[in-house]
Amino acid sequence: MNGLLVIDKPGGITSHDVVSRLRRITGERSIGHLGTLDPMATGVLPLLIGKFTRLAQYFSSAEKSYSGTIRFGFATDTYDADGDPTGEQTHPSLTLEQIRDVASRFHGDMEQMPPPFSAKKIAGTPAYKLARAGKPVDLKTAQISIRSFAITAFKGQEAQFEMSISAGGYVRSVAHELGQDLACGAHLSSLRRTQAGVFTLSDAHTFEELEPLAGNLDALEKSCIHPRSLLVEMPSVTGDNMSLGRLRNGAQANLPEFSQAPFVKFFASQRELVGIARRVAGTLFQPVVVMG
Repeated sequence: MNGLLVIDKPGGITSHDVVSRLRRITGERSIGHLGTLDPMATGVLPLLIGKFTRLAQYFSSAEKSYSGTIRFGFATDTYDADGDPTGEQTHPSLTLEQIRDVASRFHGDMEQMPPPFSAKKIAGTPAYKLARAGKPVDLKTAQISIRSFAITAFKGQEAQFEMSISAGGYVRSVAHELGQDLACGAHLSSLRRTQAGVFTLSDAHTFEELEPLAGNLDALEKSCIHPRSLLVEMPSVTGDNMSLGRLRNGAQANLPEFSQAPFVKFFASQRELVGIARRVAGTLFQPVVVMG
C-alpha cells in the first residue's frame, strides 16, 4: 500500500503507537508520521505509507495549527499535564485581559527553548532520555515563528487558545513561558492539532473508521489523500511511456509542463505517482525521487 493517510490521533497514545496500529491495519511495514504529537495531544497526524515515505523531506517545513487549554497556578517538568508539578499549586488572580496582554508578546519570529522532555537530541541522545535519568539537559534555543496566538476564553484557572506555529515550535514551551511571564506558573492542559500544512480535521480518519477496513487495500487507499492533491506547490504532469521509462531509470526526460515551477510530480495515470522531478531547463526534467 502506498499513500498519505491523515489520522485523527486519539489521546493517551504516542505517535509511534499510531504507526504500529496502522501497520496492523494495512499490513505495510514502511510507515512514518509527519510531525510528532505528544501522547496527551489529539488531532491531525499525517502519515506516509509505503513508497510515499520517500516524500517525507518535502513536508518538513509545514506550519501547524492547534486549539487547547493552558492551566495556570503551577508549572510541570514536561510543560504539560502529563508531567510532575515543579512547585506548589497557587490560585493566581488573573483576568482575561492580563493573559491576552502577555500572550500578545508571543508573535512573529522568536527564539524558543525546547522542553527538557522532548525529542531534541543532545550529542545524539534524545533530551527526554536524559531528563528521565535525572541528567543535565543542555538544550539550545531554536528559531521559530508564531503566526497567531489568540486567548479565546478564560474560566477558573484555565485559558482556551488557538495557535498557528512553525515546524519545530513547541506549544508546551509557549504555555510554560506564558506562566513565567505572569509569575504564576502554567502548563499545557489539553491540545488538539487542527491543521498540519494543508491537512485539516476534515481530511482525518479515526481508527474506528479504519479498523473495519483492515486488509482491504482498495478501500484503505481510497481513504488516503489523492496523490495529485499532495505537495500542491508542485504541478502534476502525466508522462508517456518513453519519458516515464527514462525518468524511472534516473535519466532526464522532456515532459509537457510549462509553468516554470522548479519541481513537478510526474504520474503514469490519474493516481499512480511515479516520482518528483527537478526542472533542468524548459521542459527538460531530472528525477529526484522515483517511486518505482
